[in-house]
Amino acid sequence: MSESELLALFQQKDNARYAFDLIVRNYGERLYWHIRKMVLTHEDANDILQNCLLKAWNGLSSFRGESKLFTWLYRIATNEVITFLKKRRPPLFQPLSSVSRQLGETLHSDPLFNGDAIQTKLQKAILRLPNRQRQVFNLRYFEELKYEDISEILGTSVGALKASYHLAAEKIERYLKQGD
Repeated sequence: MSESELLALFQQKDNARYAFDLIVRNYGERLYWHIRKMVLTHEDANDILQNCLLKAWNGLSSFRGESKLFTWLYRIATNEVITFLKKRRPPLFQPLSSVSRQLGETLHSDPLFNGDAIQTKLQKAILRLPNRQRQVFNLRYFEELKYEDISEILGTSVGALKASYHLAAEKIERYLKQGD
């Protein structure tokens, strides 16, 4: 079903749950992996996904359709990740990079991460990026989203996104060349 068909089905009171189930089937896994790339652990990603879907369920009736449904869902997921990471920030107002270090340390201990040495090194390089660059890199590189869609998700201009992606790619390349 197209996004407009799903939304029309959701607007029919008797079919709202069925339509939402279809939406979750269509986008749930993509949203999970988008979240997982930011927080790394399955448990955290699953919890954030549940919060994201709850917010989507509560807000879908007022969704105006000014953006694509999937970009609206990604925006909710991205905001939930940011909120989660801010809550995990260590006490005494340490920077968000401290959270990135914590996530890097949990990478090896996660039983669901089975990446080889190169994948692990890439994930560590991504974790070193500032939050916005990490989001842009993940959405563009892994999710293969168009800059226009990322612009809707993150509320940033296409030009700024291209610059962020370019800087992120350069930083990752430098990290991979020099090592830990």
